[in-house]
Amino acid sequence: TLEEVGRIFQVTRERVRQIESKAVRKLQQPYRSKSLVSFLDGAELSMLESGEL
Repeated sequence: TLEEVGRIFQVTRERVRQIESKAVRKLQQPYRSKSLVSFLDGAELSMLESGEL
Protein backbone atom coordinates (compact mmCIF):
# COMPACT_ATOMS: atom_id res chain seq x y z
CA THR A 1 0.00 0.00 0.00
CA LEU A 2 0.97 3.63 -0.26
CA GLU A 3 1.24 3.74 3.50
CA GLU A 4 3.69 0.81 3.59
CA VAL A 5 5.86 2.36 0.89
CA GLY A 6 5.75 5.66 2.75
CA ARG A 7 6.96 4.00 5.93
CA ILE A 8 9.88 2.39 4.11
CA PHE A 9 10.99 5.68 2.53
CA GLN A 10 9.93 7.85 5.47
CA VAL A 11 7.46 9.97 3.50
CA THR A 12 3.71 10.38 3.73
CA ARG A 13 1.35 8.22 1.70
CA GLU A 14 0.23 11.42 -0.04
CA ARG A 15 3.82 12.06 -1.17
CA VAL A 16 4.07 8.47 -2.45
CA ARG A 17 0.83 9.03 -4.38
CA GLN A 18 2.22 12.26 -5.88
CA ILE A 19 5.45 10.55 -6.96
CA GLU A 20 3.53 7.63 -8.45
CA SER A 21 1.21 9.98 -10.33
CA LYS A 22 4.12 11.95 -11.78
CA ALA A 23 5.93 8.76 -12.83
CA VAL A 24 2.84 7.46 -14.62
CA ARG A 25 2.42 10.78 -16.45
CA LYS A 26 6.04 10.65 -17.57
CA LEU A 27 5.73 7.05 -18.76
CA GLN A 28 2.75 8.04 -20.89
CA GLN A 29 5.06 10.23 -22.98
CA PRO A 30 6.00 8.20 -26.08
CA TYR A 31 9.73 8.98 -26.04
CA ARG A 32 10.04 7.88 -22.41
CA SER A 33 8.03 4.69 -22.84
CA LYS A 34 10.10 3.72 -25.92
CA SER A 35 13.29 4.03 -23.87
CA LEU A 36 11.79 1.93 -21.10
CA VAL A 37 10.66 -0.80 -23.50
CA SER A 38 14.13 -0.89 -25.03
CA PHE A 39 15.73 -1.12 -21.57
CA LEU A 40 13.36 -3.89 -20.45
CA ASP A 41 13.95 -5.87 -23.64
CA GLY A 42 17.70 -5.68 -23.03
CA ALA A 43 17.30 -6.69 -19.40
CA GLU A 44 15.12 -9.64 -20.37
CA LEU A 45 17.65 -10.79 -22.97
CA SER A 46 20.47 -10.57 -20.42
CA MET A 47 18.47 -12.60 -17.92
CA LEU A 48 17.64 -15.23 -20.54
CA GLU A 49 21.30 -15.51 -21.54
CA SER A 50 22.41 -15.88 -17.93
CA GLY A 51 19.72 -18.45 -17.16
CA GLU A 52 17.94 -16.25 -14.64
CA LEU A 53 14.67 -16.52 -16.59
